[in-house]
Amino acid sequence: MISEQDEQFLRRAIALARQGMTTGRGGPFGAVVVKDGEVIGESSNCVTSTNDPTAHAEVMAIRAACKKLGTFQLDGCTLFTSCEPCPMCLGAIYWARPERVVYAAQHTDAAVAGFDDSFIYAELAKPYSHRSISTEQALQHEARTVFVEWADKHDKVAY
Repeated sequence: MISEQDEQFLRRAIALARQGMTTGRGGPFGAVVVKDGEVIGESSNCVTSTNDPTAHAEVMAIRAACKKLGTFQLDGCTLFTSCEPCPMCLGAIYWARPERVVYAAQHTDAAVAGFDDSFIYAELAKPYSHRSISTEQALQHEARTVFVEWADKHDKVAY
């Protein structure tokens, strides 16, 4: 159930989307991370201004929130985003583990504006040999030894 406070934070995400777009930071997306009623991270999309294809609003807001909290997980947090997260952002969200995600526009709304991520979902469903970006595997045995070392590492920080 969406509360009035949720709507306020969602409106902040939408305002960030508009602000980032009009100031040339990037595309029309904004995100806010909230914990205990306080904004702990927020951002608009910064892809074009930083030349970083991973600088989506959700990722940038997650980075800011984690930095402020001094942790790599967003326990007890809610992520408010102006649009349904793309596949990359959805992955970042699941790794960050917030309690909730609240979004405004749907991915179909973004697609109408030229931000269509359906091709990524289609690519993921294909075997590597049929994807549009050539993907090859090599040195699996050598790389696997690092995972064995990680599994045996006694002072690791699990995540």
